[in-house]
Amino acid sequence: MAITQAIANAFKKQLLEGDASFKSSGGDVFKLALYTSSATLNSSTTAFTTSNEVSNTGTYASGGDTLTGQNTSIASGVAIVDFADLSFTGVTLTARGAMIYNTSSAVTNATVCVLDFGGDKTATSGTFTIQFPAFTTAAAILRISG
Repeated sequence: MAITQAIANAFKKQLLEGDASFKSSGGDVFKLALYTSSATLNSSTTAFTTSNEVSNTGTYASGGDTLTGQNTSIASGVAIVDFADLSFTGVTLTARGAMIYNTSSAVTNATVCVLDFGGDKTATSGTFTIQFPAFTTAAAILRISG
């Protein structure tokens, strides 16, 4: 089993077909779900799955939670996307990675990207926070360049 950080192949196709909108107002709804080290997630993962998702605990429930504060920009030929940090409180969990997925009707629960935390991350009766990188062309969570 392995989690490999990647932009999903299916998401690349969705972009070309106009099935993904990151507009800050009126865009698609994106969620983030957490996974254990037993999960197999990579660029070929097509949709949200409960297989090897972390168990419900505190404010974390199956499917994760909705990402907010989405924002887009382009600079030096690089298009970027950002989200507000996401926290789950009162949780006891261990996660190795995450999946961002699109819950819009056109592509119901389609994988956008897979995040590998580089090792197990744990919270015990506390807060588990996904802190997104800086909203820059070199660091943003999603970057598209030519």
